[in-house]
Amino acid sequence: MPRSDISFPQKDAELREDVHMLGALVGEVIREQGGDVLFEAVETDRQNAIARREGDKECARELAEQTRNVPPGQARDLVRAFSTWFEMVNMAEKVHRIRRRRQYFNEGKIQPGGVIEAVNKLKEQGLSLDDVRRQMLHMWIEPVFTAHPTESTRRTILRKQQKIAQLLLKRLGLARTANEARVLWDRIRNEITSGWQTAENSRERLTVADEREHVLFFIAEVLYKIVPSFYEEIEMALEQAYGPEARDREVPEILRFGSWVGGDMDGNPDVHAKTLRETIARHQQIIVNNYFLDCKSLAESLSQSASRVGITPELSARIEQYSLLLRSGGSLSPARHDRMPYRVFLAQVQERLRATYEGRANHYENANEFLGDINLIADSLRANKGEHAGLFQVRRLIRRVRTFGFHLATLDIRQNAAAHRAVIGQGFNDPDWSKRDSAERADRLRGALERDEGPTNVLDASGKRSLWVLEALAHNRHRYGDEAIGAYVVSQTQGVDDVLSVLLLARWADTADRRTGDVPTDVAPMFESAESLQRCGEVMRQLFEEPVYKRHLKGRANHQYVMIGYSASNKESGIVRSRWLIRQAQESLFAAADAAGIDLTLFHGQAEGIDRGGGRTEVLVRSGPDGARRGRLRITEQGELINEKYGLRPIALRVFEQAFNALSLSRAGVMPPERVEPGWREAMDLLANESSRVYRGLVFDDAEFHEFFCQLTPIDVVERMQIGSRPVSRLERVGIAALRSIPWWHAWSQCRYMMPGWFGAGSALALAERTLGEAALRDMYENWFFFTNLVDDVELSLARADLEIARVYEQLVDERYRRFIPALRAEYELTKQQVLKIRGCPQLLDGASTVQRSILLRNPYIDPMHLVQVDLLRRWRAGRREDRELLAALLATVSGIGQALQGA
Repeated sequence: MPRSDISFPQKDAELREDVHMLGALVGEVIREQGGDVLFEAVETDRQNAIARREGDKECARELAEQTRNVPPGQARDLVRAFSTWFEMVNMAEKVHRIRRRRQYFNEGKIQPGGVIEAVNKLKEQGLSLDDVRRQMLHMWIEPVFTAHPTESTRRTILRKQQKIAQLLLKRLGLARTANEARVLWDRIRNEITSGWQTAENSRERLTVADEREHVLFFIAEVLYKIVPSFYEEIEMALEQAYGPEARDREVPEILRFGSWVGGDMDGNPDVHAKTLRETIARHQQIIVNNYFLDCKSLAESLSQSASRVGITPELSARIEQYSLLLRSGGSLSPARHDRMPYRVFLAQVQERLRATYEGRANHYENANEFLGDINLIADSLRANKGEHAGLFQVRRLIRRVRTFGFHLATLDIRQNAAAHRAVIGQGFNDPDWSKRDSAERADRLRGALERDEGPTNVLDASGKRSLWVLEALAHNRHRYGDEAIGAYVVSQTQGVDDVLSVLLLARWADTADRRTGDVPTDVAPMFESAESLQRCGEVMRQLFEEPVYKRHLKGRANHQYVMIGYSASNKESGIVRSRWLIRQAQESLFAAADAAGIDLTLFHGQAEGIDRGGGRTEVLVRSGPDGARRGRLRITEQGELINEKYGLRPIALRVFEQAFNALSLSRAGVMPPERVEPGWREAMDLLANESSRVYRGLVFDDAEFHEFFCQLTPIDVVERMQIGSRPVSRLERVGIAALRSIPWWHAWSQCRYMMPGWFGAGSALALAERTLGEAALRDMYENWFFFTNLVDDVELSLARADLEIARVYEQLVDERYRRFIPALRAEYELTKQQVLKIRGCPQLLDGASTVQRSILLRNPYIDPMHLVQVDLLRRWRAGRREDRELLAALLATVSGIGQALQGA
């Protein structure tokens, strides 16, 4: 589509204005900070790239010439210029989403996918107020934040982005004088300029502590702020639908938060018992400090004088008690506050919070003790005409305490099953332990657990470190409470023995209950490979029948976590087979749990790429089988998606609204039951098998494909990115199999093939069309949401791919390996043809004009960064990858292209 044919509907006119204004500001900053030479280079590249996309061969030639042999420092500035523009465009699009949300509310309309829509539908379905509350008692939404090897924007930059968004939001719906508008844009320019002068990432590899602080920024500075608003919106929707009686029904806690950062040991030797202790202690420090600041703010608001209004006897007694308990006594608050009881009490509460932070005498033993004090304030305000004199702020703090406790976010632990096998084998003095089959290992473990058998051999340092981790878990659980510690995830689970191993190691670490023998840990097997997804239902059925594990589950209220990984199976067998395996795995897992009477919670290990399951909550819920609709959502969040979904408070709030909508409607049965014809399952079996055959035939069956991949993509740069404490490859494997899923996907996106999101689908759909007929595929697409979503995701990957840009990367490949290029391009064209035929559309994304427009508008601005990256790769590789300045410029291109692709 020519650029001139791209149009903005009226509802997006303000977005276009924001993008234009921000683009002009970025240009001014580039000229001021980089000089006229840089500005002219950026502007010329921009215009040539646009003309190139329109078919101007002379401009294409000039652009290629200008991006060749650019000095490394100039290349970094050029990339920084374009990535800054994309940063502002991404921000403008987020602000526009907030603007559209506010327009719904201001116009009295109900926004689709929101809380009000959900509550209204529940009422229309015949649910009473009590019915709705009972539904919510069983719901929970829990994003679990993980570290990411290719994304970790500095908190300084994140805060600048927030300030820019807040300034843009100030423009909404306000008539301003010319001077006010100028001041506002000047402030935005100041943030852009200071951001230009700030390094995006450290030159040193980030530590676990750095990764932890990155994730905690979103939890403590964004999510902490919006939690009360989420519940207030539910309360408002209930009152609108059911009347004033809804005010007497307290909305139960639905939101929870988790983290892997500091607890994910799989393949990361930098995570161990010490990092667990440090992380959980840091969590408490941050949340206690937030409470301290909230109490300080409350004290400023609650200025009531004892001569004007009373307080409850209970609050008066607590003030007197604290006057004796706390050494500072009356000096905690100024003398002028002596007759302001709430201020006096909040000064005492702050002193106890300070003691908690510092770990000294008179600290709060737990969050419930602190919550009790805040409840005393709330009760006193209610009893003394304080409904509109500060109760609102107090209720907000209460909601935060009930959500975040003293733990802020639950820390999950993850370790590879192979690491446990090594320790167990050593403890049993059995060098062949890992080579034995799963059933034999399970039998031996069963006996050891029943006899409470300890290790018969002295453990080496690695084995001791594994036990220290379990000791640290027990210590932290005792010190910080059960909510501080989440599930113990066992990755690469192959059989029952991999779960029983954790129970035995916990016994060896002497962390089991001395009286009952219970291990107070939720062991969550993780099934991620294609083979394990196929077998997971049977593995869990066997596990639920194990007497020793039945006893363990009894101590866990018969609740079981199981984690499903989305990335590994895609990398192993392609998107079509991966999606079908994950779908079947959910069915088999719930069948096994229901048969055993076990309460199962699925933990979805997704990431930001479509090929790795990233997407909207509604899609995740609707794509699963009916049996999986339990009203719970526990899902990993990582990479660029964290900033995309949780970087701005109104956007994060919208994410939770959509999750509430999908989960409440699915649990209550309002979401229509899924219709799956038997023939559709057979069709999916056919599609999965054929797509996997084609995919593996190219990626794994030909040993030279690994070298082709390494030459085509900037994977050698991704491997050297100074972010993430975790290696990008698994040391125990070689070739493609050794590479982790995230850098695999990231490398393919950099060269714009986007191959993991579509390869194999075309051949599979073509075979299904020949075998079943086009009408059968269209019937599946129109009537089965799972298949609809799969085809739509493949279509989006095709649209985000750019084979003209990929052609430039192909020039990096030796002639010997170029034989793979025709296969990739032929499959792309076949997949595109099949998708368009099923959808009945002439062009990709014809049914998603907003995304289509975004991709078309962004592409020319990404092109110069791609061309510079390819030239830098050629020069860097020619110099045996030793030039550090070239590497620094390449790292900038990887970050810049990643920034550009966020909104595309």
